[in-house]
Amino acid sequence: MPKLKTRKAAAKRFRPTGSGTKIVRRKAFKNHLLEHKSAEQRRRRLSNSALVHETDEKAVRLMMPYM
Repeated sequence: MPKLKTRKAAAKRFRPTGSGTKIVRRKAFKNHLLEHKSAEQRRRRLSNSALVHETDEKAVRLMMPYM
């Protein structure tokens, strides 16, 4: 059986947690147009990492077969 290829775009965006049971992602909307977003409310909250929702987890794991 041939080796499976990893989707490189997914590999750059997702990583497993320490136990490997869940997948971590970055939050969206913190790349540009930050001037009007308040630091206290939005920018600091968007800096935190988040877990991939359980309904999307299967799709992410298919993109990265050796994770």
